[in-house]
Amino acid sequence: MITRFPTHVGDPTCASAVRAGGFLFLAHHAGGFDRREYAAQTRATLHSLGETLATAGAGFEDVVQVTLWLRELTDETREAWDVFAEFFGDQPPARMTATTDFFDPACLVMVDAVAYVGDRG
Repeated sequence: MITRFPTHVGDPTCASAVRAGGFLFLAHHAGGFDRREYAAQTRATLHSLGETLATAGAGFEDVVQVTLWLRELTDETREAWDVFAEFFGDQPPARMTATTDFFDPACLVMVDAVAYVGDRG
């Protein structure tokens, strides 16, 4: 069975999450655009991800893979990585970090993720 969760970014062409079988695919999580700091935006982004996970009956402990999208690699990049420990503790998911341009020039950080939720509702 496939369940699509409503968009959280106002784009009706993109669900915030799609559950397919035991997996939850999460897209377009970002936030904190009022601050031009990688750590602050990463924290806001992961908070947004956590809200979507909770809506789907999951948590950070269920996340198995994250793609961390950054506007660019700078001296602040390490600060973005360090924020992950605040949310994932000592059991982090697999992570890929890549750079890209974003449509919104204020955006420095975005994440996509995959969580395993098994047979839960």
